[in-house]
Amino acid sequence: MSDEPKVAAFSCPVPLPARDTVLLGHGSGGKLTADLIRELFLPAFVNPILARMDDQAIVQLNGTRLAFTTDSFVVKPLFFPGGDIGRLAVHGTVNDLAMGGALPLFLSAAFIIEEGLPMETLRRVVESLRGAAQEAGVEVVTGDTKVVEKGSGDGLFINTSGIGEVPDGLHLSADGARPGDRVLLSGSIGEHGIAILAQREGLEFESRIESDSAPLHALVQAMLQTGREIRCMRDPTRGGLSSALNEIAGQSRVGITVDERAIPLREEVQGACELLGLDPLYVANEGKLIAIVAPEGAEEILAVMRACPLGRQAHIIGEVTATNAPMVTMRTTLGTTRIVDMLAGDQLPRIC
Repeated sequence: MSDEPKVAAFSCPVPLPARDTVLLGHGSGGKLTADLIRELFLPAFVNPILARMDDQAIVQLNGTRLAFTTDSFVVKPLFFPGGDIGRLAVHGTVNDLAMGGALPLFLSAAFIIEEGLPMETLRRVVESLRGAAQEAGVEVVTGDTKVVEKGSGDGLFINTSGIGEVPDGLHLSADGARPGDRVLLSGSIGEHGIAILAQREGLEFESRIESDSAPLHALVQAMLQTGREIRCMRDPTRGGLSSALNEIAGQSRVGITVDERAIPLREEVQGACELLGLDPLYVANEGKLIAIVAPEGAEEILAVMRACPLGRQAHIIGEVTATNAPMVTMRTTLGTTRIVDMLAGDQLPRIC
């Protein structure tokens, strides 16, 4: 008899979005984002590298394996507890490279500036971006500036691209998960999204909630040095932990079962989510990673993660299962099992 949990195939109805206009939900990192990519962008630019749908492209250049990624940052407000748009741009790009096992080397930075933005604000962001790049050990080697009319740019947007070097023989991809693998999470979830929302809406909590924005490449390098088999990594940014796990399950054609009790969650974040009617599984993170690893090396990798500053709260939160229909399920604190689907709409707009 199969050990796979029996889950009723029920789900709450989701309003069908209009298909003739772009919605905020198309940038949520959830179902609408996935649909947009699958239906519009992938057919337009189809190629084997893009089809892997990883956070970065791994390409060969004269015998050297390079990781290449690009990202845009439209966070509101520009400054928030624990970070700002400049630091976020560096960390987000460095982390996308790191999820492919790359050592980040070079960044570009393009600034789209709204007319009327105070020069001091721009100066603060540039200085913050410079400092974050220096701390991460990467160089900003090229860039661009554009200014748009007042009212059409919401202050400041930043686009970054990054290049890193990938070791020979290392292949991390979201299609690599296998039944029996363990799911590791590097720390507590939901802090970035709640910090942004609290700052934006003027909310105050008993304990200060700060963004977890941080560069993860040093943690990744420590994990890789164990020599244990790591199948894939993802940083659960837009769409949160749920969307990242669902992407892996879908691309690997497997099931993933997680234990709610094993997922690190600060009491302050849990309380804020309950107050605001949010599910922390769908709230964005900017300094956490998910790793799918072979079972025989899981405990060793976990120990190494916990020895690193950004992995002290790491836990094994679940495992990969064989299934006919790829999905993510969760064993709840009540002892029941529920489906954890991708974010259907846009729980928190403009958070990264």
